[in-house]
Amino acid sequence: MSRLSWLALAAAPVVLLAAPAPARVIGQNYPAQSLTADRIAALPKAQRAAWADYLARSQRQRAADRASLPAELKPGQTPPPPPKAVGGGQYNMPLDRDAAWYATPAARSVADTIVSYQTPAGGWSKNQNRAGPPRLPGQRYANDAETMDPDRSNFDAPEDRYWTFVGTLDNDATWMEMRFLEKVAATLPGRGGDRYRASFVKGVRYLLAAQYPNGGWPQIYPLEGGFHDGITFNDNAMAEAAMLLQAVATEPRYRFVPADLRSKSAAAVKRGVDLILRAQVRVNGTPTGWSQQVDPLTLAPISARNYEPRSIASGETTDVLMFLMQQPNPGPAIKTAVSSGIAWLKARAVYDHAWEKVGDEGRKFFPRKGGGALWSRNYDVATQRPIFGDKDKSIHDDVNFISVGRRNGYNWWVTVPQRAIDAYGAWASRNGVARTADT
Repeated sequence: MSRLSWLALAAAPVVLLAAPAPARVIGQNYPAQSLTADRIAALPKAQRAAWADYLARSQRQRAADRASLPAELKPGQTPPPPPKAVGGGQYNMPLDRDAAWYATPAARSVADTIVSYQTPAGGWSKNQNRAGPPRLPGQRYANDAETMDPDRSNFDAPEDRYWTFVGTLDNDATWMEMRFLEKVAATLPGRGGDRYRASFVKGVRYLLAAQYPNGGWPQIYPLEGGFHDGITFNDNAMAEAAMLLQAVATEPRYRFVPADLRSKSAAAVKRGVDLILRAQVRVNGTPTGWSQQVDPLTLAPISARNYEPRSIASGETTDVLMFLMQQPNPGPAIKTAVSSGIAWLKARAVYDHAWEKVGDEGRKFFPRKGGGALWSRNYDVATQRPIFGDKDKSIHDDVNFISVGRRNGYNWWVTVPQRAIDAYGAWASRNGVARTADT
């Protein structure tokens, strides 16, 4: 099939304005598989050693991370309470201040707290107040969060509710701490900045160690099991890890990072980009978008939480496309991936509808002349139709008929893909990409 033919197929319109069929439960969500020794043993022989080594290193590192906390306490001493959960790091680790602010005592206090919460592996947990006090001896690296629910029927129920997300890229964790540290260290070129530079370098080693043999990054490292082992595009985890390592490899301000790590960072970025291209979902051979997460071994889309079924995800597709359009000197593979992804997003756009609060019913999806463009958060991998999950693991074809709490607790219709579509025209012109009617 020619490129024009498959782009036309990918752009087949999604008709939502016809008389709607009755809402249905169309499936049941099922949990993602962990990365296990048994699964690795089933790989082709040439691939087993690298994956077995990765899994063994992860298990050793997790044991070392756990052993570090009691080692900080005196005999009989009670561990301090865990840190409190707060919102995202952008509220207490701002990355958009002018350079002078990062030389202030306030910024250095944040950097000191960041260093104190770095795990022995070199990463950080999520949703913590980095503007608060440093970690106390024996205090946990991670806070009590939503995963403290002991209900084992939840896909995100941790194996150990007191040891979860200890080193993660979820919710902008780790890469944000590292970028903040670099900004503070840049204002302290002498010995005063050494501890921040050392913490950053430890973070680079963490990202390199966490990368899978095939180039992907899991949501949590050391591995924790379940969907957390999946290669994660959600929260732009893959792209943020790759972009930071790309900066380490190429930008002069990171010359304090040892040369061997800068070289390894460049190689890691290449593997990451190659993985992203291979993970693009193909439907009947046609490239479409990307999933929230994919299986680390098969690269097939996987589920996440109970209400997050395996799908092609419009938000993650947008993030991946924006990352690929930032790559210097893109080759044919990147050009094809971007053009096909843009065509897929354009074909999924819905107009003359709104996703808004309706009286006491909360948010609903309903016709409104002039509304849009809107995209469903998730699309069925086979049919490419919008799908919506509920906490009981049921999958629906109409967001208005899922439970009220879940309908209002998740942004099921989004506008963010327009960013990638808007950026595509200039990118295509700069890189000599011929645009069709669909792109």
